[in-house]
Amino acid sequence: MSDPVQSNAPAPSNAQEITLDTIRVVIEAPIATVFLHRPHRHNAWTGTMHADFLSAMRTLEDREDIRAVIVTGTGTAFCVGGDSDALAKHATSGSYDTGLSADTTRPGSQMRPEYDSDLTWQYAYRYPIIAAINGAAAGIGLALALLADLRFARAPAKITTAAPKLGLPAEYAMSWTLPRLIGVTRANDLLLSGRIVTVAETADWGLWNEVLPDGESALTAAQNYGRMLAETTGPEAVRVTKAQIYRDLTRPDVAGALEESKNLLDQAMGTAEYREGVAALREKRPPRF
Repeated sequence: MSDPVQSNAPAPSNAQEITLDTIRVVIEAPIATVFLHRPHRHNAWTGTMHADFLSAMRTLEDREDIRAVIVTGTGTAFCVGGDSDALAKHATSGSYDTGLSADTTRPGSQMRPEYDSDLTWQYAYRYPIIAAINGAAAGIGLALALLADLRFARAPAKITTAAPKLGLPAEYAMSWTLPRLIGVTRANDLLLSGRIVTVAETADWGLWNEVLPDGESALTAAQNYGRMLAETTGPEAVRVTKAQIYRDLTRPDVAGALEESKNLLDQAMGTAEYREGVAALREKRPPRF
């Protein structure tokens, strides 16, 4: 079995690289890969990593040459949850601190009030976010992956909600995401017990778009999916559809979703993107979006 994504893997010669204290970004337009980059601590989450992640994602959202963002971990883990030193500080202070300043600006060009929070802004993000789970994902690391739009994962990777074993309730919206992804019965199992399961054990639960044998192939599958979106779909169509999906998750009536979809179709049919899509269909060629 090949090793998960390595910390010293060089960026391809045609790629742009951005390195922050705890985040590494490799941009190979039309995709960007964001590495949680604390391999010596198995990419454990800290306030600095949170701030660096926000900064990197804001930068990528402003780029016109990006069509999808992949999030993965450096080394042998995706993210093992909150750093133990930070957890100890919370225990000493008796309260939770994100480590972020009060005026931190979140990404999310399609922000709606219901998604304007620390990690749920991923639902409002301009581009699809694809998680490549190359190794262990626990606590906030698992929450981060659950809030991605798609997930490709390494079969032996261990996952856990972790919180109840620390004497904590469900964190970072997992009590909202997990029941919607895998149903209440299975979500209750993971949330109440905090037990460790593997990606392979949960392969048919609805958590993963694809289960791969190792970290390298999980990352490659995620990147290939991002490139497929860039090559075959209209960028505005994907942006609007993503916004539709998460808007309708909190909409109480299906009729409202249908009526809005008709309005969105009407708007889209006046665009050059739609005209190119129809032309490509009629001419039996790939679209040039």
